[in-house]
Amino acid sequence: MSDTKNRSNKWLIFSLLVVVLFGVWGAFIDIPEKNGFPATLGYVVWSITMIPAALVALRINRWKLDKDKTTLLFGFAAGLLGAAGQLLLFEVMRHAPAYLVFPLIALTPVVTVMMALIILKEKSGFIGWFGIILSLIAGFLLSYNPGDDQISTDKSWIWMALIVMAAWGIQGFVLKVGNNKTSAESIFTYMAASALLLSPVAILMTNFDEPINWSFNGPGYSAIIQILNSFGALCIVYAFRYGKAIVVSPVTTALPPVATVMISLAITHTIPHIYAIAGIILAVVSAALIGIDESKNQTLS
Repeated sequence: MSDTKNRSNKWLIFSLLVVVLFGVWGAFIDIPEKNGFPATLGYVVWSITMIPAALVALRINRWKLDKDKTTLLFGFAAGLLGAAGQLLLFEVMRHAPAYLVFPLIALTPVVTVMMALIILKEKSGFIGWFGIILSLIAGFLLSYNPGDDQISTDKSWIWMALIVMAAWGIQGFVLKVGNNKTSAESIFTYMAASALLLSPVAILMTNFDEPINWSFNGPGYSAIIQILNSFGALCIVYAFRYGKAIVVSPVTTALPPVATVMISLAITHTIPHIYAIAGIILAVVSAALIGIDESKNQTLS
C-alpha cells in the first residue's frame, strides 16, 4: 500500500510542477514576440532549450539511454506529435483569432481520456469523473477570450485546429503507454530530438522580410521563458509515468491557465473576464475532486 501511495503522490507532485512551470511560461510567452521576435523562431529556441532538460533527464537515469525499437517508436511518436501540433498551430493562428482556436484545442484531454478508457481500460470513481468533466469545461472557459477580431471566411482553420487537438491528445496517450514499456527519461530525450528535427520547418515558416529583433530581449528572453516549457514537458512525462491518463491529462490542461491568469492579474492589476473567473473556479474544484477521488481509490487498493 505504501508503494502505491508513493506513486500516487508522485503523479500529483509532477502535475503541480507542470501547473507552475506552464503557468509562468504562459504568462510571459508573448513578451519576446511583442519585442519583435517571431513565434516561429521562438519554437527554434524552445527546441534548443529541450537539450538541457534532456540532459537532466539522462542524469537522473544515470546516463542510460534505451535504444530499442519500442523506446524509439514511443519517444519519437510523442515528440513529433507535440512538435508538429505546435507548428501547425502557427498556421492556424494566421486564419482565425485566438478566442476561437484555443477553446477548441482546450478539448485535447477528451482525446486522451477516450483512448485511455477504450484501450487502456482505465477507471475512475463518480467524484473523479465529475472532476474530469468540470476540468474540460474549465479548460474551454479559460481559453475563451471574446474579442472583435476579424474572422477569415476560410474555414480550413477548423480542421487544422482539430488536427492539433487530436495530435496533442494522442500524444498524451502515447506518453502513458510508452511509460509502461520503457523509461520516461529515454522517451523525453527522443522527444527533444524530435523538436530539434522539426526546427528547420519553423525557420521556413518565418517571414524574414519583416524586421526581427536579435537583441537579448528577443531570443534571450525567449530562451529564459522557453526553458520553463521544456522542463514542464519533462514533468508531464513523469506525471504520465505515475498517474492515470484520464486524470493527468485534464489536470495538466485545466490548471496551468489558472496560474497564468493569476500571474497576469498580479502583474497588470486587471480583472479577468467572466469566462476566466468561471474557468478558474471550475478548474480548482475539478482538481480537488480528482485528487480526492484518486486518494480514495489508492486507500481502498
